[in-house]
Amino acid sequence: MKLYYTAGSCSLFPHIVLREAGQGFTLESVDIKKKKTAGGKDFTAINPKGMVPVLQLDDGTVLTEGVAIAQYIADKVPESNLIAPIGTMARYHCVEWLNYISAELHKTFTPIFRPGTPETYKELLQEYLQVRFRYINIVLSEQNYLVGNRFSVADAYLFTMMRWAQSLKLDMFRYPALAAYLDHIAERPAVLTALKVERLKG
Repeated sequence: MKLYYTAGSCSLFPHIVLREAGQGFTLESVDIKKKKTAGGKDFTAINPKGMVPVLQLDDGTVLTEGVAIAQYIADKVPESNLIAPIGTMARYHCVEWLNYISAELHKTFTPIFRPGTPETYKELLQEYLQVRFRYINIVLSEQNYLVGNRFSVADAYLFTMMRWAQSLKLDMFRYPALAAYLDHIAERPAVLTALKVERLKG
C-alpha cells in the first residue's frame, strides 16, 4: 500500500492509523499547490479531487477521504481494535465522532487557512470552534478516549485536527481535559513515529 500525503495536513490522520494497525506501507509526499508527487507524477491523475490523503492498494485500487481510509484500515486489521465490530453501538458512536470531527472541526478549519478569507470571518470561525472544543473538553473530562475508553480512529482524527488548533495558537489551556488528552495521544509510539517521519514537531 502507498499513502500519498502532505506533511501537516489531514493526511496525518490515516498515517497514524496505518502505524497503529502495524500495516506495511510506503509514503509519497504531494505538493498540493503544484499537484505533483515527490516522484514527479501528476497527482490529479491519481486523485482527480486533487487532495490528500490517498491510499493506493497493491492491486492499484485508489481510496480517498481520510474517514474512508481509516475505516478500511481498521476493518482490515480487526485485531488492532481501532474501530468496534459492525453491529455494536461502540462502532456507531465511533462513526458519530468521525462525522462530528469532519463536519464541525475539519470543514471549519479549512477557510481559516485559506489566504483570501476575510479576517472578520476567520474570527467568527474560531469562535465557532471554541464552542466545539468546550463540548469535547466536557466529554474528555469523564473518559480517556472518545469511544469505549480505548484509542480508536476517531482519536487519530481529533488529534490531527487539534494540531491545527495549536498551529493557530488557539488557547488549549482553557480546556484542561482536552489539553491533557492531546499530550497523552502525542506520546503513543505510532503517533511519535508518524510525526517524526513527516518532520513535524510533537
